[in-house]
Amino acid sequence: MLEVSTREQKEQRRPSPGAAIQVRIWRAIANFYSDWIYEPMATTLRFAHLVIIFVPVIVAIPIMFMGERVPEKSNERTGTLWWYVFLVNSMERAGPTFIKLGQWAASRSDIFPTQMCELMSRLHSNVDAHSLSATKRIIEDAFCGLPFEEIFLEFDETPLGIGAIAQVYKAKLHPALLPPNSEEEKQGFRGTFRHNVDVIAKSSPRQVPSMSVAIKVLHPGVENMVQRDLRIMHFFATVINAIPTMEWLSLPDEVTKFGEMMRLQLDLRIEGNNLVRFRKNFKNRSTVTFPKPYLDYTTKNVLIEEFAHGIPLSAFMEMGGGVFQKDIANMGLDAFLHMLLLDNFIHADLHPGNIMIRFYKPEKLDLLSLFFNPLQASTHIPQPPLTTSQNDVTEVALARLRPHIGNPKAWNEELAALDKELYQPQLIFIDTGLVTELNAVNRRNFIDLFHAIAEFDGYRAGHLMISRSRQPDVVRDPEIFALKMQHLILGVKAKTFALGAIKIGDLLSEALAMVRTHHVRLEGDFVNVVIGILLLEGIGRSLNPDLDLCKTSLPMLRQLGAQTAQFATMKGQPTTAEDEGPTSLGEALRSAWPMVKVWLALETREFLQTSVEDVERCVKYDLLSPNV
Repeated sequence: MLEVSTREQKEQRRPSPGAAIQVRIWRAIANFYSDWIYEPMATTLRFAHLVIIFVPVIVAIPIMFMGERVPEKSNERTGTLWWYVFLVNSMERAGPTFIKLGQWAASRSDIFPTQMCELMSRLHSNVDAHSLSATKRIIEDAFCGLPFEEIFLEFDETPLGIGAIAQVYKAKLHPALLPPNSEEEKQGFRGTFRHNVDVIAKSSPRQVPSMSVAIKVLHPGVENMVQRDLRIMHFFATVINAIPTMEWLSLPDEVTKFGEMMRLQLDLRIEGNNLVRFRKNFKNRSTVTFPKPYLDYTTKNVLIEEFAHGIPLSAFMEMGGGVFQKDIANMGLDAFLHMLLLDNFIHADLHPGNIMIRFYKPEKLDLLSLFFNPLQASTHIPQPPLTTSQNDVTEVALARLRPHIGNPKAWNEELAALDKELYQPQLIFIDTGLVTELNAVNRRNFIDLFHAIAEFDGYRAGHLMISRSRQPDVVRDPEIFALKMQHLILGVKAKTFALGAIKIGDLLSEALAMVRTHHVRLEGDFVNVVIGILLLEGIGRSLNPDLDLCKTSLPMLRQLGAQTAQFATMKGQPTTAEDEGPTSLGEALRSAWPMVKVWLALETREFLQTSVEDVERCVKYDLLSPNV
């Protein structure tokens, strides 16, 4: 999709093939003026602005070496911590590109110190809202010139949120503009049977088109500013990379990666298509949903999607989840593992602000239609229009909770009341502009590394991380790094049957610290996956301290094992020249063996833990030899 967007930009600069010679000349003059006069001047002025902001930050660097060390802050000096805060504040003033740069840097704890990453993750936009007239003009263009008043029944002119590159509004779309509900099942015997199976197996809420929509509108001119900032960043990255001992950072490559990430967010059609793919991947899972995008009205500058009726997860982390606490923690981790292990399509911006929680009531079984109207199996009978009753029920539940934010006791009592009324929680993931997909090379590296860890061979895992890194020749003390990895993995092996007590996040944090110390440059996508696990396990354990990442992954590993076995049975030859898959059944089974071993180990651990719990329960309640 990014390639398509880039190609469109280039085509917009060219005159149409049948254009008159005068149009072609005028277009050439306009491009020359933009490329060689206006943009260089604008970039120079932007550079001067950034110099004013960041020169004081550079001058203040010596302060980093002052002050006492703070043990609870990664043993950093007080001067260093002050300088980090000064840097973050300066990046907020520098505008959208540097705010996004800071947020990106927060995810690269393999490069930057932990405390800096923690502060960067709190970066907030100080961008002013663009004018309502600009919003109306952009939205009217998305609706092919339809007057603004005919598009919406209601439109809240105050933005819900103002981000670095866009702002979001809430509105009610005119009913005539609602797209058809293509996800609705056909009626008749088959449709009714499928509906009843869904109710029994998943208790999932019925999906209905919603007039309430969220509208994301790009800030006018933000793309040009980002392009100028990227040119400035690339220049300085090249200069810094020429300094001895700094080449291990490979800053020009990182700026290029960051530029690709920014361009993904500057075309809102990409986010809309990500939503479509996520909804398809999770269509059979009731615990998680994604807003429905209205692609007919989505353009590069506007995204229109179903409004997510929910309460941010951050409120539940602060107030507690009551009777739903463990369910919410397990649902979030389960969803992430589903993205990672089964879909290879991972939401790359998961934090409590991008996860909403709603409540719904399960639907009722339609047994009358199933048993008393079997002749309708092949006949589709028109149904009355879908209502928004489910959305109303959800809004009622949320309206009961919102007044209690800030009062934990009343909040938890209301959650208990919702549970008694058979309400069930559901997670809504929003802001899907950034996703991670491991390409063939990264996925092969991931499997090889997983293979080594599955065999508890930390030494080989360490050498694999070095050999598959971007710059193996700049790694410091590779042998010591491999031995440290061996020590880390042996610590896990000693607690194989008590993994619930192991914080996977702590292990990954320790591994990233070693990566940073020894200058092992990992691929950004791989680090994004690690950071995602860190975030989700941290969120999950704040809600459920007994959260067991390995136990939660068991259903996914079972399904992955079944898929791998089917693949190994059916695929004997690569389908294309680029496909470097197994060339025989034996090779396929050997490639699947690491996953199978982990699966069997976890199944054994689950069986032993269950057996121990059963024995303890029998002893506790005197069930082995009950007194008569």
